[in-house]
Amino acid sequence: MEKDSRIYIAGHRGLVGGAIHRELARRGYGNLLLKTHAELDLRDPLAVRHLFETERPEYVFLAAAKVGGIVANDTYPADFLRENLEIQTNVIDSACRSNVKRLLFLGSTCIYPRDCPQPIREEYLLTGPLEATNRAYALAKIAGIEMCWSYNRQYRTHYLAAMPTNLYGPGDNFDLETSHMLPALIRKAMEAKAAGAQTMTVWGTGTPRRELLYSDDLAEACVFLMNLPDAEFARLLRQAEPPLINIGTGEDRSIREIAELVCRVTGFGGELRFDTTRPDGTPRKLCDVSRMTALGWKARTSLEEGIRRTVETVQGLPATSGAQH
Repeated sequence: MEKDSRIYIAGHRGLVGGAIHRELARRGYGNLLLKTHAELDLRDPLAVRHLFETERPEYVFLAAAKVGGIVANDTYPADFLRENLEIQTNVIDSACRSNVKRLLFLGSTCIYPRDCPQPIREEYLLTGPLEATNRAYALAKIAGIEMCWSYNRQYRTHYLAAMPTNLYGPGDNFDLETSHMLPALIRKAMEAKAAGAQTMTVWGTGTPRRELLYSDDLAEACVFLMNLPDAEFARLLRQAEPPLINIGTGEDRSIREIAELVCRVTGFGGELRFDTTRPDGTPRKLCDVSRMTALGWKARTSLEEGIRRTVETVQGLPATSGAQH
């Protein structure tokens, strides 16, 4: 990408899109196309097509999505399935019609089978049953990967699907009803400390393991991928398998360990209590990140430092919605 290339960030106000926006701005990319949800509803195919026809972006980061934690996914599966299918279908198809040079589709490692071998390699896609609590969202993202692969084969497009592990960082969703595990823990710990509580409740047994990636590290990886030389980028799109690449740290910790780290960073010194009546979710999700490391990229932010930076940005513990489009 040239510094004056026309670059569209779909979902630039969300956790992922916001981080990509900051990274591009930091690197001096000044010709950015940004539309809020109020300005452009990505679920509207005619509005999306009009945007691409009039603005003619050359590169697209498709970070817009309806996202949420276990409660949100389990409560609104139809919304998660429908809205994500609408968003990605409209953007990917319009990008093709407008001859976009490269598109990066952002998904999640929940696309992989619940009980697949660890660490999770890209070829494990569709090799077993999905985690039930986020099946609808995962199926939508799998459809997005298939769209990228199909458009590449039929229309000779250059669309890559990047699957980051569990994300956190500035601009995260701290609403306890719809957030993911880490921001929920941060909110609980900060509120428990402020209230002078003696205990803090954590969902599940605390034994599942999670890999966590700081959002700014993901943004750096996304820009890195979009700037790969043509030959290297083309190798990632090989037609014999989906154009898929994992992004993560290659390390994980138990939820108990993560909760203890959050308490240390926030200064909450009370006791952790684990509510075993609540679901654990997937037992373990550790990415195999060998494809990324072979390209020359690796995450730089430690979990403790990332949590510290995230806590420093929290103001008023906003109850944001799960939508990032």
